[in-house]
Amino acid sequence: MSLVAIERLRITSQKGGLPVRQSSFAPYQRALWVTVLAVTALTFHLSWPSARFLLAAPPPTRPEAPQADSSDEARRSAVQSIPIEKLDSIGRAKVGAVLSKVSIFRRLPPYAVECDPNLYLFMVRHPDVVVNIWEVLKISKLKVQQIGPNTYQVADTVGTSAKIEFLYSSFDTHVLYAEGKYEGALLPVPITGRCLAVLKTGYIRETDGRFYVTSRLDSFLSLEQGGAELLAKTLLPWLGKTADTNFVQSIAFLGSLSKTAEVNGLGVQHLAARLDRVQPELRLKLAELAANIAEKSAVQSSAASSSTPRVAVRDGQ
Repeated sequence: MSLVAIERLRITSQKGGLPVRQSSFAPYQRALWVTVLAVTALTFHLSWPSARFLLAAPPPTRPEAPQADSSDEARRSAVQSIPIEKLDSIGRAKVGAVLSKVSIFRRLPPYAVECDPNLYLFMVRHPDVVVNIWEVLKISKLKVQQIGPNTYQVADTVGTSAKIEFLYSSFDTHVLYAEGKYEGALLPVPITGRCLAVLKTGYIRETDGRFYVTSRLDSFLSLEQGGAELLAKTLLPWLGKTADTNFVQSIAFLGSLSKTAEVNGLGVQHLAARLDRVQPELRLKLAELAANIAEKSAVQSSAASSSTPRVAVRDGQ
């Protein structure tokens, strides 16, 4: 995957700043992958510029994408992991429509990152918040608008549109469905399709109180006639590698945001206040999460300091 560094931005306020390093895909990469995996793109920002909040620590080494699995065994396991019995009749029909005609399937192995579980869940369930962050930082032209309960409309400036719906959400499982279309200069004909994404999440709490979140993503793509053949012959191998890498980097971003909230909760709260395309209660919730993360971090640091044994040293010894 080729990333082009554009600039380094700094959010300033009267009480502190929040530095961000920005990277961006070429517009045609961003547009096409939103179409190819619309659900995945919005869930974990696969098509968004990869950015990191750098105040908490030096920029981490770019994580490598794990090896994706498209085998029949992995596909059967992914299908079995879908909580069909917990979906309503409409949701079951949408899942069935994709599974009955799967053009492309990909499973990414679990990827773990240190992250506050509440922040993780909030960001996964509110893609409009993340996209609005990119807008505020002026590093993306992607537009996401909530148009109903658990439903989002996405569009960009180069021919991509998609409708995303959360069919099911729990603390460890999210099932998303999308219908998308790309009609732009990159391909000679429009491509339309449907996508089903299943995100499985696990949580581990270490003895020091820190949380690690593990994510595994299964994606099923059903393309209209002609679209699958076109992608398979031209762009599929490149797109798959691009998406895999960006999924990993996006999970790493959540960890970076969580770490920044630990050491600069006010900076993240000020960022939340600048969001202008989300409901007011979502701005408040992001600010609340940042404050809670900072408070817990301060308590943990204080407890660690008080438990460190001290050795008295006398003069001359």
